Amino acid sequence: MFFLQDPSLLEFQRRFQHSIQRNNLSTVFGVGDIPGDSQLRDVIDEHSYEPLYGVFEEYFKGLQRGKHLEEYRFLGKYYLVSVDGTQYFGSEKIGCMKCLRKKSKNGEIRYSHQILQATLVAPGKRQVIPFGPGFISNSSREGTQDCELKAGKRLIPKLRAAHRQLPMMIVGDSLYSKQPFIRLVKKHKMSFILGAKPKDHKTLMEDIEGLRRGGCLQRVEYTDKKKKRYVYEWVNEIPLNGYLGGDVVNFIEFHIFDAGGKRTYHNSWVTDIEVSEENVRELVKGGRARWKIENEGFNTLKNHGYHLEHNFGHGHKNLSEAFFVLNLLAFFVHQILEISDLLYQRCRAGFSARKEFWNAIRASFRLLLFDSWEQVLTRMNSPPLPAFQG
Repeated sequence: MFFLQDPSLLEFQRRFQHSIQRNNLSTVFGVGDIPGDSQLRDVIDEHSYEPLYGVFEEYFKGLQRGKHLEEYRFLGKYYLVSVDGTQYFGSEKIGCMKCLRKKSKNGEIRYSHQILQATLVAPGKRQVIPFGPGFISNSSREGTQDCELKAGKRLIPKLRAAHRQLPMMIVGDSLYSKQPFIRLVKKHKMSFILGAKPKDHKTLMEDIEGLRRGGCLQRVEYTDKKKKRYVYEWVNEIPLNGYLGGDVVNFIEFHIFDAGGKRTYHNSWVTDIEVSEENVRELVKGGRARWKIENEGFNTLKNHGYHLEHNFGHGHKNLSEAFFVLNLLAFFVHQILEISDLLYQRCRAGFSARKEFWNAIRASFRLLLFDSWEQVLTRMNSPPLPAFQG
C-alpha cells in the first residue's frame, strides 16, 4: 500500500479484491492474500515493528556494496547525517499511551505522535537516505513527557550500533549544540556541525563579538556574478560555554548580502573539524545541508504522495508507529530506485510530478496484468502501440 502511495487502507483492500489487481499483488509483490481491514490493524498493532529496522540496515549496506554512496562523501571522508524532529499525527479526540500530550488554556488535551529522523544527505544531491527512525513518545500515561533532545540521546548509540564503521558527521540545529549531546557524539566517534543561535549560546556569542572587535576572527569573502556577497568568519578552539573545563569547539559564521548590500541570510555553527580557508566553504555547505531533511525528506513525505499526516490507523500499542516505519521504508525503497535503477529513472523522467507518476502506476494495475515489477516499468516506458487499421 505504501509502496504504491495509496491514500487509503480500506480502498486499497477493496480494489485488490478484484481479480486483475489481486493477481498483480501476487506476481509483482508476492502477496498471496490480504487480511480484512480490522484484522490487519489488530495484527500490526499487537506486534513489534522493530525487526523492520534490520531492513533499513540491510538496504543501506546494499547501497554501500554497490558504491552508490560514494557521491555522498563529505570532505572526502565523512557522511553527513542530518537529525531533526517532526510531528506526523495530531488530534484532540484520538490518543494512545505513547502519545505526547499538550494541555491548552481551555483545558483541552491535544494528542500527537512525533519522530526524530536521521537521514543521510549531501550538498547537491536530491535523494536522501533515511535511517530507522527514533520515536518521541511516552512509555505510559504517567511520568514526564519525552522530548526531541532525549530522543536524540537515544538515537546516537543506535546509529553507531547499526553502522559501526561508518564515518558519520551529525548535522543538527541549535537544540543539539549542548555539551552533553556533543560529548555523546564524540563518545561514539562521530563528528558534528551543529547550529549555534545567539539565544542558545549567549556566552559564546559574547566571546565571538569580543574577538570580532579585536580583529581576531579569520575572515574571507567573495562576490558572484550577480553581485551577491558571501562572507565567512571563523575561529578555532573557543570554549562552548565560556567556563574552564567546558568543551572547546570551532566556530563558523556565514552571511549572504544581495547586490544592494542587504543581508539575506545569516547562520552560525560549531564543529569539531578545524576550520581553514581551504575548507570553510565546504563546512558551511555541510551545515546548510541540514535543510535537506526538511525539503527532500519531511516535505516529500507530507506533501508529495506519501500522505504522512493521514491517519491510516492509530491503534492502542504499535499501529501508528508501525505505519510510519512502513511508509518510511517505502520512501527509502523509492530513493534506492532513483539512485540505482536506470529503468526506473527513465520511467520516472517521463512524469513531471511524483504524484502523477504513481497515479499512472496505480491506474495500470487496474487495467493490466504484470509478471513482475520490471515488466511494470518496461510497459510504462514503452506502452504497446495500437494495431494499424488499414
